[in-house]
Amino acid sequence: MTDQHPAIRLTGLTKEFGSVTAVDHVDLEIAAGEFFSMLGPSGSGKTTVLRLIAGFEQPTEGRIELFGQDVTAKAPFDRDVNTVFQDYALFPHMSVLDNVAYGLRVRGIGRKERRDRAMKALAGVRLEALAARRPSQLSGGQRQRVALARATVVEPKVLLLDEPLGALDLKLREQMQVELKQIQRELGITFIFVTHDQEEALTLSDRIAVFHDGRIEQLGTPEDLYERPASRFVADFVGTSNLFDAERSATLIGRQGEHSIRPERLRLSTEPSAAEHVRSAPGTVVESIYVGSGIRRVVDLDAGLRVTVLERNDRSRAGGQDRGDRVHVSWHDDDVVALLPPGA
Repeated sequence: MTDQHPAIRLTGLTKEFGSVTAVDHVDLEIAAGEFFSMLGPSGSGKTTVLRLIAGFEQPTEGRIELFGQDVTAKAPFDRDVNTVFQDYALFPHMSVLDNVAYGLRVRGIGRKERRDRAMKALAGVRLEALAARRPSQLSGGQRQRVALARATVVEPKVLLLDEPLGALDLKLREQMQVELKQIQRELGITFIFVTHDQEEALTLSDRIAVFHDGRIEQLGTPEDLYERPASRFVADFVGTSNLFDAERSATLIGRQGEHSIRPERLRLSTEPSAAEHVRSAPGTVVESIYVGSGIRRVVDLDAGLRVTVLERNDRSRAGGQDRGDRVHVSWHDDDVVALLPPGA
């Protein structure tokens, strides 16, 4: 039974391209029905892992299982997965309906059944009214939804998405993030999503694997990664963090090792805080940036560290902190996150 096994299990997965190790002994399980994201910068190994799962690449070492079945050596068309690419790859000479039905046609499904299933898939992405149009007559977001319908109409067990929103403008991208999550919930299919956009991964995912140098640096929920980054790399890559090296941690935080504090956890005032479990450090405001929902203050601490403070743009925030003003930056002990040393 498929529900007794994870949708995907990777064991010791390794991929080498000559002298370059793109994927370095990755172990990973992805649950059935999960929206799972692989996040990392270019060259971190995330896209190679996706291609290995799809069967477009063969691993140098390791094993790939799909719902308990070993598919390591199987061709892409023998794996019950489908892939949505950034460029969508729709057939320009076909209607939207024929594009969606194409996979069913290749599988030998009869005309009436494939039309019914294609229309149902289009209804699932709210495009049934545009079934007769050509791709050139659609917006970028509509083409993205057609690609989703085409990928899901064949009812794959796992859907792989290789940065499918990367070609969209910011407003449409944000809108499609919401729609993509809704579609995944309605279909109940396991989605494996590759992106270098940390905000996108935080918005969409049930869990995220952060990749770095071919390995998984940290695996967890969006809240885990943001609130409790395990390493300096994760703290710096997922969101924005103020990083304290060992020396600054000892003098400012009073702890050994490296630590991080998120900008929204810092507070500015004209006097040092006297509250229990709160520490303060004096400094000078060097930049004040209006970002709509908040004000970003850049402060050079007297201890020799530059930090960023994010204040909400509301009546409760302190005013009058402009460039050159002397301030005290304060934080609660509970908002300090200890980071593992590199290689730990």
